[in-house]
Amino acid sequence: MTILTSVALAILAQAPVAAVPGPQAEYDVGYEELVAHRDAEARKAIEACDELAQDDPARLINHAIALARTGEYDAARAAFTTVAEARTSVELETATGAWVDSRRLARKGLAMLDRGEFSRYYALSLR
Repeated sequence: MTILTSVALAILAQAPVAAVPGPQAEYDVGYEELVAHRDAEARKAIEACDELAQDDPARLINHAIALARTGEYDAARAAFTTVAEARTSVELETATGAWVDSRRLARKGLAMLDRGEFSRYYALSLR
């Protein structure tokens, strides 16, 4: 269940509909890598993404997931906290296709950190 929950948090970032004429643009925020459990690759993809601002909620949430899955819990907590405490929020599409408020997703990520769910995932990934 833990692995499925963390995958469900993974976000596919899309440009706002009004900002993009024609089909919506998609940005690389490590989504494919996170879903495939290639967490180190996800971190690299997210950190190399030039299309989204450093404080973009989708970028921060996916980066936090990748950080947590690779054992960087303090950095993950900081990223989740930034989104959870943001003045504004956006609706983000999760890996399950649901649209969820970014602050709610970030709080879910923080709760998972508090419960040690990412540490169990990290232990599994070492085998």
